Amino acid sequence: MKVAETQRLILRWVEVTDAAFIVTLLNEPGWLQYIGDKGIQTMDDARDYIINGPRAMYEREGFGLFLVERKESAIPIGLCGLIKRAGLEDVDIGFAFLSEYQSQGYAFEAACATLEYAKELGIKRLIAITTKDNEPSSTLLEKLSMRLEGYVTLPNDSEELKKYGLNLRF
Repeated sequence: MKVAETQRLILRWVEVTDAAFIVTLLNEPGWLQYIGDKGIQTMDDARDYIINGPRAMYEREGFGLFLVERKESAIPIGLCGLIKRAGLEDVDIGFAFLSEYQSQGYAFEAACATLEYAKELGIKRLIAITTKDNEPSSTLLEKLSMRLEGYVTLPNDSEELKKYGLNLRF
């Protein structure tokens, strides 16, 4: 299901048929460094991740991580979307892109579309979390007008993360 469209991108629900892309993205050096190893090594792992992650959240919350693809080629280049995490009161915006598509404005473009989609859903406030050393993500969040509000540690984790927030205007 298509969620949003920008000048260069389409954001849509992740499908089980996207498993090969998920294996690639979740094993990118940046994903492993800043998000963590999710143990996705095989196509079966990726299908399980899709079903129990994004697809389950779509059913439960009506939103989740969306696949970002280039409009001209339908090539998947990343994920960007809305996540409801345990331990966080507000909805979280998250994103990750293949390294060859970073620093080209795609993440900002996708995140702007995701902010607009959040407004359509009636979400009044978004947060974002990132590791303390993830400067590219921090820079993007600040470009989205999100402000550093402090630090948070998620349940069952020990790493303190930066927490950004943004009240959405309607």
